[in-house]
Amino acid sequence: MTERLATWAERYRVPGATVAWMHGDEIQAAGAGVTNVNTGVPVTPDTLFQIGSITKVYTTTLIMQLVDEGRIDLGASPADYLPGLRFGDDAAMGEITIRHLLTHTSGVDGDFFDDFGRGDDAVERYVAACANLPQLFPPGSMWSYCNAGFAVLGRIIELMTGMTWDAALRTRLLDALGVSHTVTLPEEALLHLAAAGHRVSPSLDISLVDRWVMPRGAGPAGATPCSTVSDMLAFAKLHINGGVAPDGRRLLSEESVREMQRPQVTMPGIPGEFASHWGLGWMLFDWGGRRVIGHDGGTIGQQSSLRILPEENFGVAVLTNSMTGSLLVSRIMRWLFEQVMGVEMPPRPAPPESPAQLDLEPYAGEYERLGFKISIALKDGVLATTTVNTGPLATDADRFPATPMYAVDRSLFVQKTPLGTFQPVVFSEFDSEGHPRYMFASRVARRVAGAR
Repeated sequence: MTERLATWAERYRVPGATVAWMHGDEIQAAGAGVTNVNTGVPVTPDTLFQIGSITKVYTTTLIMQLVDEGRIDLGASPADYLPGLRFGDDAAMGEITIRHLLTHTSGVDGDFFDDFGRGDDAVERYVAACANLPQLFPPGSMWSYCNAGFAVLGRIIELMTGMTWDAALRTRLLDALGVSHTVTLPEEALLHLAAAGHRVSPSLDISLVDRWVMPRGAGPAGATPCSTVSDMLAFAKLHINGGVAPDGRRLLSEESVREMQRPQVTMPGIPGEFASHWGLGWMLFDWGGRRVIGHDGGTIGQQSSLRILPEENFGVAVLTNSMTGSLLVSRIMRWLFEQVMGVEMPPRPAPPESPAQLDLEPYAGEYERLGFKISIALKDGVLATTTVNTGPLATDADRFPATPMYAVDRSLFVQKTPLGTFQPVVFSEFDSEGHPRYMFASRVARRVAGAR
């Protein structure tokens, strides 16, 4: 696998990557490439990479432990556990529940990455600043990925356990799993071999990103944790084994394991290899009638993925140190699931052979969500999207060029990405003149102006 991994990594402009897969009690792992293009230090299977939003499943597991202990009710308001908690819309705040946060259905515009320092109060300070976050839609009415919600959950964990989220993760979960290469702070990562993130320019040049880690305050959402592929599979094993740790201790009830993997939300019209539903923390997939759970992660120049066949005791973890890592992840996952388990992943999105014949003018306009401005223009009969990152983590490299969109039907389009792949875009809530109120591509963006 090492040679295959190296070949594919070079093809997709990924400096370094690791992969591990388990079937039953057997785990195999491989690494290829370098941790950093400037130093040339080789990647090994024990190299730490940032796991990004896969962390959300770890945070969910800690929340469900507290549910098992009778200390949290999923139907309760997060303000019941965090007195004084506020989001930007007071009326919506009164309707949001813990379950809404776990399933990304709160409606809070949550790509919030302001920096509140490296102190143990970083999550607390982050959550206090959530009072300024706008509301995209009424709670429970739509799905939109929300990082801020998981920081709030992390703060609840801190208050319930009397320790930082980092310490709670270690003492209540990682130590019990017997993993020693999963860390949450840079000074811990320095004790290991750790990968740095990389950008890929439109001309396919690879360069080191200008910062290594995201702000600590968003740690429970995935901003800071690092791990190895083998440690990630140890965590996956907990959920395969019904909540029982390797030493026989029960860390999570069977009921909570099932509830995390139960479909809670149907995803909004996303075809192909994307999740069909969302559980509590977990992304849920149907690949050829086989039930798959998992999650993906992305930080500054690093991409990661975890996929599990729970009934068949099979799982794959992939970690990469490039913004193009998702292309490598897809290739590895597709090959391993097909070769080892005979599971065929759905195809990646692609433009329709004959785009739907629609009046495209109503789709043109300006759309916004926290940290991003999206302009859709109609030119020569084709819609093209230009995206600008305006958030605190933005750099000059985050002004993405115009990319075309092709209509599948009135609501669903397929958009070409700057990397040459395609992603689905869903439009919804059309007015009497055919203008959509929202566009959706992993997150909901609200239409704020007509075409210029």
